[in-house]
This record gives sequence, structure tokens and C-alpha cells, in this order.
Amino acid sequence: MFAVIKTGGKQYKVAEGDQIVVEKLAADAGADVTFDVLMLGDGKNVKVGAPLVDGASVVGEIAAQRKGDKVTIMKKRPRNTYRRKAGHRQLESVVTITSILTDGKKAPAKKAAAPKKEEAPKPEAKAEPKKAEAAPKKEAAPKKEAAPAAKKEAAPKKAEAKADAKPQTDERGRLEKAVGKKDDLKQISGVGPAMEKKLNAAGVFHFWQIADLKKAQIAELDEEAGLGGRIERDEWVKQAKQLAKDA
Repeated sequence: MFAVIKTGGKQYKVAEGDQIVVEKLAADAGADVTFDVLMLGDGKNVKVGAPLVDGASVVGEIAAQRKGDKVTIMKKRPRNTYRRKAGHRQLESVVTITSILTDGKKAPAKKAAAPKKEEAPKPEAKAEPKKAEAAPKKEAAPKKEAAPAAKKEAAPKKAEAKADAKPQTDERGRLEKAVGKKDDLKQISGVGPAMEKKLNAAGVFHFWQIADLKKAQIAELDEEAGLGGRIERDEWVKQAKQLAKDA
């Protein structure tokens, strides 16, 4: 059996199990919607409504609410340089036809989800009978409080000092080569691949080098690498300090 329905100013020929895309309907996904029927047919007999078929309806379930494909809109005026390009995506509802009803029948109500069975409380494990209480132990003599190990506490400071130690740079804050793996200077805002190569060529490989730059060193590096004042304008020193902490 098939039916012809009308929605959104358009007509659709549908059968049970079909999925159609219509103008957006005012309902959430998973809700049931009912359409009026303009025509019914079962292959041999066809019944046409005037304008609707009495007692007939089509029930569907909204499978999804979505936006349709983008439609490009071009506006152009001849003999002028006026050109406008825009796009539009229409809101749509995807509907699955669940039943075609006749003779005033109504769609069966959805079955409510069966409540989950409550888990039966697990039987508590039987407590094993306590063994005969052992004879009370003699109280151990109180241990002498150990003197605070001053030397051991000082050890972490040495380790921290070693970790914080930075390689020696020249008076300009530069290095001849990177110490270990060089940092990804492109993480600094305003530094691209080309700018990173310039900084490496000038002897700057790490975040901590930029973070430790003085005003005179900044001016010298800016002029040498042709940075155009970006170090101060984009706050490279501030960014480098944060990146050096996170590294």
C-alpha cells in the first residue's frame, strides 16, 4: 500500500519503511508525526481525497534533524563590477514512515522501556571465627628519635641547581649550536618556519634564550635578523618564559 501526503507545500508518495527528507518539523528526533493523506492506493484500487482521504493518516518517526546541502547564491549585475556570492543550508527533518492507517485507526502507542531489574543484594560473606587471641606482646622500648638528616635535605637543592643550570652564552645571549634538541620556536606567536631559520642562524635555539634577552640584546637581534620590532610587539619574551616552564 502507498499513500500521497503533503507537508511543507510539497507532496510525497510513501510506503511503510520509506525514509523521506522534508522541511523542518517542529518536533525532536525520535518523536512521532502524523500526516494527512491526499491519496491511497494498494496496486489495484486508488482512493483520491477531496482534498483529504477521510479516516486515513500516515505516521512517521523523526529519525534526525539536520541541515541540508549548501546552495550557492550568486548575484551579478551586467556592465557593473557588482558581484555577490553567498550560501544557504536549509533545515530539514529525516522521517521514517512507520505505518499507513485507514478507517480512522490510530497508531499504536510506543511501549515504554522496561524498568531495569534491581540487582539483588549480594549475601555478606560469613565472618570467619576469630582465632584464639594470642598472648599480648611485650611493649617494645620506644625508639630514640633520629636526628633530622640535614645533609639529605640539602641534596634536592643540589639537584635543582643542576637542573636550573643553563649553558653559557656569549654577551649577546647566543649559542654556537643547540644544546641537545632545539626547541620548536614556531610555538611563539609570530614565528614561522622562515623566522625560525633566521633565529637559528643567529644562534638562538631555545625558549630560555629568548626569555633571558635584555633590551640591548633584543635590539641587536631585531636588527641583525630583520625582525621589524616583533620581539617587543608580539611579547616574545613573555611567551618564551611560559613555554620554557611548560617544556
